[in-house]
This record gives sequence, structure tokens and C-alpha cells, in this order.
Amino acid sequence: MSARPLPSGPPSALGVDALGVLGFLDAVEADPVVEPHSLMILRHGRLVASGWWAPYTPGRKQLLYSLSKSFTSTAAGFAVAEGLVGLDDTVLSYFPEFDAEVTDPRSRSMRVRDVAAMASGHAQETYERAHALDPEDLLRGFLLLPPDHDPGSVFAYNQPATYALAAVLRRVTGVPLTAWLRPRLLDPLGIGEVAWQSDRSGRELGFSGLHATTDAVARLGQLYLDDGVHEGERLLPAEWIAEATRAHIATAAPTTAAADPADWERGYGFQFWRSRHGYRGDGAYGQFCLVLPEHDAVIATTAATNDMQALLTLVWEHLLPAFGPHPLTGHEEADAALARRLAHLALPPAPGSPAPPRGAGPWSGARFAPGDGDGGGPRGLRGAVVERGADGWTLVLVEGPHGRRLELPLATGGWRAAEEPLPTAVSGGWTDEDTLAAHIVFLETPHRLRVTCSLSAGTLTARWDTEPLHGGPLRRMRAPRGPAASAG
Repeated sequence: MSARPLPSGPPSALGVDALGVLGFLDAVEADPVVEPHSLMILRHGRLVASGWWAPYTPGRKQLLYSLSKSFTSTAAGFAVAEGLVGLDDTVLSYFPEFDAEVTDPRSRSMRVRDVAAMASGHAQETYERAHALDPEDLLRGFLLLPPDHDPGSVFAYNQPATYALAAVLRRVTGVPLTAWLRPRLLDPLGIGEVAWQSDRSGRELGFSGLHATTDAVARLGQLYLDDGVHEGERLLPAEWIAEATRAHIATAAPTTAAADPADWERGYGFQFWRSRHGYRGDGAYGQFCLVLPEHDAVIATTAATNDMQALLTLVWEHLLPAFGPHPLTGHEEADAALARRLAHLALPPAPGSPAPPRGAGPWSGARFAPGDGDGGGPRGLRGAVVERGADGWTLVLVEGPHGRRLELPLATGGWRAAEEPLPTAVSGGWTDEDTLAAHIVFLETPHRLRVTCSLSAGTLTARWDTEPLHGGPLRRMRAPRGPAASAG
């Protein structure tokens, strides 16, 4: 099912100054710590601006990381509305098989609302400790790890808390989160199919692992902005929207600084953050769903950055001032300029020639081993081979104990995209007679891998711009395919 197009209109007709959006594009492209991948802006329920930086494209599902949590929260909202889950029920009550071994009073008293609000009582992230307690069942490990404080009293961003919420939903609905959301959210909003990574137990991660389009993120934000109503039909209760997006628990000690606190210090709802402006779902490296009730606007982004606050700050500095109270007149030229700019967004290609400066020479069939101290790339990378074929040159990455090959044809200019063996785009080439440097973008993720091969040394270096958080071999750097797909 392909998504129905969102209703759209020119920015000026909806009170949006296109010059402000152009200023944001200038700023985000100039910022050395932010690599933008997509942007969608909705105002008064209409799409006023959308663009994707090639090689990223509109219809491709993207790994949303912790923005997945907001979809899990939405799934919980449906379950609560249908009477399947009670927010004041204990988590343990849904898993009687663990009742005898979970003896800590705080663990036993932990409620559904506590894990939804990241207020399980643990003082810090518990993923590694819970996984160590039970490598096969993260939920059991989490329940066996006693909280440091009474549940509901303190905030700690904690992946197993969301996992527990998702596990409750799986238990009461009897179906995966994707199947639960399909008739209630995804199809009514016109989103259709999404993909969600699961673990060895078969449960979807809940806290991460959702792959969906930027369009899906924007539609979710618009549903929340409209208090759960879509095209005149109520999908979610207004009470759930209010509960999910208000601050249930403080996320930092009060500050006396004159400047606004960072956007992670404004409080936390049910898998949504409060922001300086409105509220948001967010995922690692710049995957954002920004809901701005005071401006009747939604902003969705995907990106790659290790400084998420930097991206948010650019939004506040450039996009918020672009939202005016009334339609603008005489802005047709700016609207047209913005449309042209958005249609031609692209990430700069990596420098390099598509062939060695002096022909094939010793490059054809050359093999490369990881250099000493090369620890910034894929952990299982064993080496690389450069091969020459009828269609040009190919960089082959070799990983794992069985020498699995990932063949990456080099571009003849710009980015060369391929769907198999997994969705990638490659740019770069030979920067001199001794050096091949290629950038590999894994198109269903935010991640870029930089690989450099030195002919004279026979070595390669590999470095992630933003390190994948789920680990695993390169062949898993894509959206799950089929029900058996697993992150484990």
C-alpha cells in the first residue's frame, strides 16, 4: 500500500515564510556536525515543504532509533482505550510466569505507567545489566533487577522500560506491534507497511528498531497535533494524547541559568519528550518528530549527527520565526525558490576518481587487511578486495569468520545506489595512485562508513560517522524483511 499524498499548499498561503525555511537549509548544510537526510514541514494540517538529500529518497523506510518509542506509546494508547491494559496495573501482573522469582518489592510494584514514563525507579540505563541477568529474555532480566528508588519517583532513560511496555502489549494483544498498529494507525493515516526489528525472543524491540518513512513520522505528529482525530474520525482518545505528551517526571534538576535549558531537561511524558517549544519524539542521530501546538505545525527530520541539540537549535533559530499568524502576500517568488531548492537537495559526493590514475596496475585484485589500531569501523570487518570488471571497479568488503562479501560498485561520479545485496549508495574513488577512499551510505539507516585502502601498506581503515547502536554484521544494515527478521 502506498501512502496517500498529504494535502499540501504553498508556504505563504499557510503563513510560513519560505525565506526562513531557506535560511534553515543554508544553516543545516553549513553546520559541520549535522548531516541532513530529510525534512517535512506541516502547517495547519497541510504539507508546506518537503525534501530529501540524495541519495536519500522519500519512499524509503529509515531506522528511527528511539523515535520508535513514540509509536510504541501510540500502540499502548490503543490498548488502554480498548480496555486491554490498565496504566495502574503492575507490569508483573501480565507475566505470572515470573511471579515466584521476582521478589523485590519495588520490582513487584512497578506499574505500566511507570515504564511508559521512564520512571521504573532505576537510577540509570539498565540494558546491559538486564541482558547479563538473562541474555535470552530482556524482560525477565529487567524484572529481576531491583530498582534503586520507588517506581514513579525518578527519571532514567532506560531501554528495557520501553521494552517492558512493548512486551505487555504483545502479551495482551497476541500480535506483533506492527500488526496491532496496522488497522488502528498505519492504514487509517495512509502510512501502510512499516518494519520493526525483533530480538531472539520474537518480540519487537519497542525502544528502537522501527523503520518507517519521514512521511510516516510527519503523519504521526499531525495525529497528535489534532488530538487524535484524523479526517474527522477519532483514532485515539484526546485523554491519551494529553497524558502521553505532558511532563510526568522531571528529567533534570531545576536550573537557575538565564538561558533556556537544553531540550532534554523539560520533562518526559509517555515516550515523548517535552521541548522548549511543544513536545517531540526523537531518535539517535537526529530522527525527530516535533509537534508545535502553539504554531499548529509539525516538523519531521531524519539526519546523522552526534549533536542532536545542534539540529534542534537550528530549528528553533530558523524555522520557528518563519511561522506567522496570517497568510503572507507577495511571497510567490520565495515560495518558488524554496520549491526549486527542495527538489535538488543532495549530500556532496566524496572526492575521487572512478579509476586509478595510471590504469589498473597493481590495484586489480589487490587485498587489504585492517591496519593496526583501526577500531572505528565494523567489528567483524576482516579486510577488503578491489576488483575490476566489465562495468568498472568494485570495492568488496569481507567480514565475519566465513569471509562474507559485500560488493560495492564504485561510482563514476556522484552517488551510485544499489538495492542488493542491501540498500547502499557509494561515492568516492582514487584520491592518488596509492589511495582509494570510498564513502558507503546504508540507505535504510542514518549511517555512513568511510573506507580508505592504502596500496603501498596493504591496509584499510574503516570509520563510522555515527556508530550503529544495534551492532551486528553489515548485511543487517537494512530494514527487516519478513516476520523472521531479528536484531539478535
